[in-house]
Amino acid sequence: MRRAIMAGNWKMNKDPAEAAELVKALVPAVKDARCDVVVCVPAVDFFTVRAAAEGTNIKLGAQNVHYEASGAYTGELSAGMLKACGVEYVIIGHSERRQYFGETDKTVNLRTLSAVAAGLTPIICVGEMKEERISGYTNALVEYQTLIALNGLTAQQVQNVIIAYEPVWAIGTGLVASDGEANETIGVIREALQRKYGKDISQAVRIQYGGSMNAGNVKGLMAQPEIDGGLVGGASLKPAEFSAVVMYHQP
Repeated sequence: MRRAIMAGNWKMNKDPAEAAELVKALVPAVKDARCDVVVCVPAVDFFTVRAAAEGTNIKLGAQNVHYEASGAYTGELSAGMLKACGVEYVIIGHSERRQYFGETDKTVNLRTLSAVAAGLTPIICVGEMKEERISGYTNALVEYQTLIALNGLTAQQVQNVIIAYEPVWAIGTGLVASDGEANETIGVIREALQRKYGKDISQAVRIQYGGSMNAGNVKGLMAQPEIDGGLVGGASLKPAEFSAVVMYHQP
């Protein structure tokens, strides 16, 4: 059985003191979670979050990684730098990175290879625009994005990667793919993995849903057989809301 994973994406929110306060409030609320718990925070928060989460079940994640080990890449962080800061997970290819900062399927692949080589666990984001869903391109698009992102990895490496299906039209909008829509599209991703890497690998890969997951819709989404967790945006900035998502298994 795949173990669920709930990852909070804080985006560009919380200074170091605020970040520590949030994690300290979160620690007792999620200590009995039956899923993996990750907070992907701004780089300026790494050390205060790491300290606040030390000895707990909360793991540290980053929101981006560069594909080179070092060099003239102003403003970027390498996988080695992230590892040195105690980071274990990293989001790659979020739709906001693609939309605002020129991420492409090619650079997503390069960043994924770099992260895996350094021992980080990538959370690779794939998903369609509303127009693409309406036009019937969702399945072809998410298959392509997924397989390009993983190009160059061995089957053994692929089974430890996390995929996050994020319908772009549902990110930060309050709109959510229906439970059935999310499950169906994640099933398409898993089928693509099976064709490429075999059934055992496809069944091992954890695939999250991202796109306005919150305490109100988490149980319905997590009841779906293909959904292995969530990449949670706005709700992850509120300890009570995020802990309710993490503890979705409670009555």
